[in-house]
Amino acid sequence: MQNVLNALRVLDEVAARQPVGVSELARTLELPKSTVQRALRTLAGAGWLRQAEDGGTRWALTTKPLLMGRHATGELGLRDVAVPVMEELRSQCDETVHLAVPEGGKVVLIERLETSQPVRIILPLGKDLPLHASANGKAVLAACAPDTIERRLAAELTRFTGTTLTDPGALRAELAEIRARGYATNDGEWREDVSATASAVLGPYGQPVASVSINVPSSRLTSESRAEHAALTREAAARIGAALGGGPRPAR
Repeated sequence: MQNVLNALRVLDEVAARQPVGVSELARTLELPKSTVQRALRTLAGAGWLRQAEDGGTRWALTTKPLLMGRHATGELGLRDVAVPVMEELRSQCDETVHLAVPEGGKVVLIERLETSQPVRIILPLGKDLPLHASANGKAVLAACAPDTIERRLAAELTRFTGTTLTDPGALRAELAEIRARGYATNDGEWREDVSATASAVLGPYGQPVASVSINVPSSRLTSESRAEHAALTREAAARIGAALGGGPRPAR
């Protein structure tokens, strides 16, 4: 039983720190290196971990944990519907396209299609994004029921950059604008070098089940491309929602 627990601890720590080496894992977990190495080999043999592309000295997750999570939450069906639409969206704008789903007080990135341009936004699958400081998060939050919005606004709003909205009143006003226009934006509010435009994917009862976004380096965004991305994400989100049986937005 202890071997199983050690392996699970190693898996959790790799997920949090990847790519990570044996020495760092052993030090963090306060386990002998030999114990960590056995756990890594066991997890690799079961398909949960792989050696990172740095000569084999560090370790990272495979896609198996993500797929397991999708099965647990029903997201695999969402991905099957969304990816063809995302591929078309990427071909229209040649920028990185993300699909995120709400999970508690955040959204989680579950799919990414990358641009062909050399300067790009790269975030790992499974990455948490803040509801109040990311385009994906704000698109989802704006589509939530009023009591859910107020509960999120009552929590501490972390400041990530100088442009992060941390005032509940100001954020409440922005969410109202997002609902009216059908898309959310992020201009360096989470990371100064990242800008994005996102729209919520609505489920059968009008609830947000995901958000789809176009993500660009802030230096590449223009007012013209912002307008184009807004129209494209609204259309993509509506198509994904319709394929999932999505209904109208709930009355406010």
